[in-house]
Amino acid sequence: MRPDVHRWLRRRTYTATAWTAVDLAEARRSQGTTVSVVLPALDEEPTVGAIVRAIREALVHDTPLVDEVVVVDSGSSDRTAAVAAAAGATVVDTASVLPAHGRVPGKGEALWKGLHATGGDLVVFVDADLVGFDPQFVVGLLGPLLTDPAIGYVKALYDRPLTTAEGIVPSGGGRVTELLARPLLNAWWPQLAGFVQPLSGEYAGRRELLEQVPFVSGYGVEFGLLVDLAGRAGVDALAQVDLGTRRHSHQSDAALGRMAGQILQTALARRPAPGPPDPELLQFLRTADGVEAVSWDVSVTERPPMGSVRAGGRSRS
Repeated sequence: MRPDVHRWLRRRTYTATAWTAVDLAEARRSQGTTVSVVLPALDEEPTVGAIVRAIREALVHDTPLVDEVVVVDSGSSDRTAAVAAAAGATVVDTASVLPAHGRVPGKGEALWKGLHATGGDLVVFVDADLVGFDPQFVVGLLGPLLTDPAIGYVKALYDRPLTTAEGIVPSGGGRVTELLARPLLNAWWPQLAGFVQPLSGEYAGRRELLEQVPFVSGYGVEFGLLVDLAGRAGVDALAQVDLGTRRHSHQSDAALGRMAGQILQTALARRPAPGPPDPELLQFLRTADGVEAVSWDVSVTERPPMGSVRAGGRSRS
C-alpha cells in the first residue's frame, strides 16, 4: 500500500458511533452553522417517507441538528412527492429549480439543483431508497465536519448486504464499485484508493467547497465529485465514516451496465496526463475491528506477436 494512502486511512477514517446528535447539535449551535439534508428521488414512494420522518423526528424535533430536509423529485410517476411532503419534507421538482438552465435526466441533476434549493452551510446527501434507515447515518457524516475545520467533504463506507435467490448475503453488493470504480481510481488516481465506497450515495460537505466543482448529471456524479474535490481541496480535506450496514434495492445487471457507462465517461473526461496506470489494486474486507485493506499487484505483461518472435528466430538462424 502506498504510504500516503496508509496515512490517510488512519487519519481520515472514522466511525459514526464516535459522535452523538446531542454533542454535534451543541457544536453546530456554538459555531452558528446551519445544516441541510437533500434526498434525490425518482419513484421512491415505498421508502422516502420513512427516511424523511426518521430524520425530522430524531434530528429536527428531538435534537436540533438539522435545519431543513429537502426532497428533490426528478419527475416521479408514483406518489414520491406526496409521501415525502406528508412526512414533513420540503419537496421541489427539478423542473422548477433554475428553470433557465433547463432540465436533464439523472441523479446528479437532482443533487446539483438540491444544492441550489437549500441554504445550509453543511449539506448532507442521502439516497431515498434506503431500507431500515438510521438517523445516525446523518450524525456520522456530520461528525468530521463539525469537529475538524480542515475537513470539507465526508463519504460513507458500509457493508451492503446483497439479496440473492438463496437469501441475504451479509456482505456484497457494490458490483459497479468493485468491477469498475475501484480499479479506475487505483489506476489513475491512486491517492484516492483508500475510499472503501467511492460511489456511496451518502456524503456531506461544506457548501463553500461543493459550489466550486461541477456536478455530472447522471450516475457518474459521485465519482466526479470525489476526483474533483480532491483536486480542488487536497485529499487530506476528504474523509470517510463507517456507517455499519446500509440496505437498499438492487438493480439489474443491465441497469448497472448503464450506470457503469456513465461512470466510465466521467472518469475518461477527467483522466490525468497520459502515463502508465498504477499497478496496485486496493480492496477491503470487513473485520472485527472495522475494515482491512488488502493490496494486489494487477500489473500485466504483454508478449509480442508470435509472428515477430518467429521472424526474429529465423533471422538469427
